Amino acid sequence: MRHFEAVRSLIGAQHRLRHNGPYLISFDLPLPQGRHQGIYLAELEDEAGRRFLRISTPIGPFAGADARRCLRFNWEQRVGFLAVADLDGSPFLHLCENRPYELLSIDELQGVIHELGALGDELEQVVADGGDDF
Repeated sequence: MRHFEAVRSLIGAQHRLRHNGPYLISFDLPLPQGRHQGIYLAELEDEAGRRFLRISTPIGPFAGADARRCLRFNWEQRVGFLAVADLDGSPFLHLCENRPYELLSIDELQGVIHELGALGDELEQVVADGGDDF
């Protein structure tokens, strides 16, 4: 996986793309019990021109979230971090992971997608239920 078009080709062959833009694609990842989680893949470039693939999934509105708990969650995670992004003009919490293309294999990409999708679904349920587990 050396560039975004290789990612698009792989994911497009496995899932129906909901969004298919030049540097952003999205799809619904099927999960157990008939659930699904929206997954977004985007290409990023750092100041040195190095390209990364961002894999992300929305969790819930940021309103009411405790930023300290979000930072504590980030510290404890092995894969994925919480970030805030705009969704229809409102701050929304996302679970994200950035991977450099030169280190990204097909197996690693699929593993990160499934891990973030499952964890994102769990977090989304906690946020939706107003639980204190987060």
